[in-house]
Amino acid sequence: MVQNKRIAVVGGNGKAGRFVVQKALEKGYAVRMLVRNPQRVTVSDERVEVTKGNAEDISSIQALLEGCDAVINTLGQPNKATPIYSKVTSHILATMKELGIQRYITVTGGSLNAPGDRKSPINKMGAWLFRRLYTDMIADKEKELRILLKSDADWTLVRLPFVIEKPAVGKIKVNLYDMPGMKMTNPDIADFLVNQISDTKYICKYPFISN
Repeated sequence: MVQNKRIAVVGGNGKAGRFVVQKALEKGYAVRMLVRNPQRVTVSDERVEVTKGNAEDISSIQALLEGCDAVINTLGQPNKATPIYSKVTSHILATMKELGIQRYITVTGGSLNAPGDRKSPINKMGAWLFRRLYTDMIADKEKELRILLKSDADWTLVRLPFVIEKPAVGKIKVNLYDMPGMKMTNPDIADFLVNQISDTKYICKYPFISN
């Protein structure tokens, strides 16, 4: 039952992660968050456990995942920071295998190209532009995808459009081949991510979503 399940959340203090934590609680899950600074945690609920640590440190990931049933990773970084997405995913997958956890849900940008894509000309142009502007980040995101493709975990890599800070729209479009829209609210992103914990439709896939 949902009430007996604990979800590990990486990036729970971030723009999307805060909503993921709240949505998970609304759906009856317990949550364990990995954060650098526990003082920044604003959610107050007895079902929330805060683990202080660094996602780059595999011992922090191990402490986070122990006793959890699934992992949602919404880690974000400043544009000029050295990308660590592939490193964090590698740590998570290795720890999941050790602990017998199967379900992993994470996010990336809609500019990431993946096998089987059939992007429209404008989205192809957008992907090309992002590659030019954020070369290191895109390269690391591509590395993350390669790691996932080799994994035997039940992973889902959700590709996002531009994220906007507005109330939920309540309408979510999903497409496996091209971005179905240009924007999406954080609450709607969180709703989709948390639903993937028990939904098997997009296991080992990289769907695009939007409002």
